[in-house]
Amino acid sequence: MLKSRPVFHSDFPMRQLLLDLLPASPPTLDNFVPGGNVETLAALTGWLAGVRLETSFCLWGEAGSGRSHLLLASGFAYVDAACDPALATAPEAEQLAVDHVDALDETGQIALFNHFNRLKMAAGMLLTATSQPPAHLALREDLRTRLGSGLIYRLLPLSDAEKAAALAAQAKERALKLTPDAIDYLMRHAPRDMRSLSAFVVALDRYTLEHKRAVTLPLLRELLLSPGGKN
Repeated sequence: MLKSRPVFHSDFPMRQLLLDLLPASPPTLDNFVPGGNVETLAALTGWLAGVRLETSFCLWGEAGSGRSHLLLASGFAYVDAACDPALATAPEAEQLAVDHVDALDETGQIALFNHFNRLKMAAGMLLTATSQPPAHLALREDLRTRLGSGLIYRLLPLSDAEKAAALAAQAKERALKLTPDAIDYLMRHAPRDMRSLSAFVVALDRYTLEHKRAVTLPLLRELLLSPGGKN
């Protein structure tokens, strides 16, 4: 069923209209832009499909490399140690994803150690994300050993050129005319993570269709630099 388009009022800030149009775009393996992570994505996809039988798979890399995206995209029960360092909310699931392992406190480290052993005995799966390889983390030695025994892959952040190329491809798929200057402007003024940039392109397409306006630099300035926007 087609949803009716929203009704706009001329006195409503344009940037807020754009934010209201931002689509729900939950992380999936399909909407992850791999860049230099093709091998890592293939390994993870294979592991999720049961091609490899290791209990754990650890993704490590700097902030913005897509670690959380892939953990959420896995479909596993997800817990973020940055918000729950004791893993108090971690369920007894057969497939568990633990983000920001390096943020675990002593209680959380013991809990993850126990989850690893439980999952290994039950032929379950543990997907983790860290900022460094397990061997370099300030964790209990027994937990480092457990995490180090599984698959370990590094995630590389997208370069600006890779982000720009991905935006150009996504715009082309939607028949949205984004000039190189427009893409450059988005790269300098919009949120820098790929998920936000992709959602912005979708929302921009919907906005320009609704208002019958072409994508121009003045339009992007109005949307991004209005009160409350990014300067």
